[in-house]
Amino acid sequence: MRTARIAAAAAVASLALLASCTTSSTTAPTAETTTPAGESTEKISIAFFGAAKANSFANAVWAGIQTYAAEIGADAEFFDGEFNAEKQVQQVQDANTSGKYQVYVIGANDGAALIPAVEQAVSQGIKVVAADFPVGTAYDTYQAQVEGTFAIVDAPTTNGDYLGKLGLGACEKLAVDPCQVAYLQGNATLPLDNARTQHVVDTLTAGGITEIYSNLQGGYTQDEGRKAGQDLLQAHPDVDVIIGSTQAILGVEPLVDTSKVMLVGNGGSRQAVAAVQEGKWFGIYYYDVEETGYLAAQMGAKAYFGETVESSIDIAGLDSTRTYGDAANLEGITGTFDD
Repeated sequence: MRTARIAAAAAVASLALLASCTTSSTTAPTAETTTPAGESTEKISIAFFGAAKANSFANAVWAGIQTYAAEIGADAEFFDGEFNAEKQVQQVQDANTSGKYQVYVIGANDGAALIPAVEQAVSQGIKVVAADFPVGTAYDTYQAQVEGTFAIVDAPTTNGDYLGKLGLGACEKLAVDPCQVAYLQGNATLPLDNARTQHVVDTLTAGGITEIYSNLQGGYTQDEGRKAGQDLLQAHPDVDVIIGSTQAILGVEPLVDTSKVMLVGNGGSRQAVAAVQEGKWFGIYYYDVEETGYLAAQMGAKAYFGETVESSIDIAGLDSTRTYGDAANLEGITGTFDD
């Protein structure tokens, strides 16, 4: 079972921490790095500020949070950010005013915009964990950026680099010259998506790709992806490789001949993993999203109860992560959520 696996990993990590006599680290990530501070019977409330309830990725994070909350008898609530940075900031501000929550897990739409509200939460003693996406102004680091906060983050620039490498791998497999590559960016209004897009394009360019189309927004739903795919194929019917969120690529897949067009997805849903293993897609950037939700809630709760925890965990370094998720590297993987 998933919880048993995490618990086992946590035990090993805790022993390693005690042996090294450290209280904080920014090196290799672990599933749990805590020093017990005594049992507590206090019931806490965890607020999850998700990017959007319509997004399967955010729902996978939420599933992990719910699993951990159930284990410790905590309450948990999902605030739907609707991919709207202003709305998400307001939600955090309102939660601060309510005084109802002891732990925040934030899947940021705009990490920079959230800084004042997060600083206020920290000043109130709330433990804030950035999950998957940075809370701050830098998109090239997994480190916690606001003093007093924690982070389990996949740096958007690192993510973009690997998506670009997957695109290069797909071009190499196709053995076409020139290789036309399209990147369907998630949401052009979000700074993290702009940072990721730039790194996808830069990596492709550095690898010798000269025909790159990155002006279309594929979003994070199959409907958005299908629309972007239709527009792309109308403008560039001979495109060779298409990269985007797994949700978007699932929308694109029915529009193309997958024996001729290579598909690359960003995410690790069951459908995406299966598509790679079955040879329909070239590859995906994979990590266990549900696990990150679990670990984020765990970080915040343990910090609240006075235990020593890592301030920052790099998702790209977790054992579950397959940054270059081609078929060979996804052997034995099934995915943990549905798109």
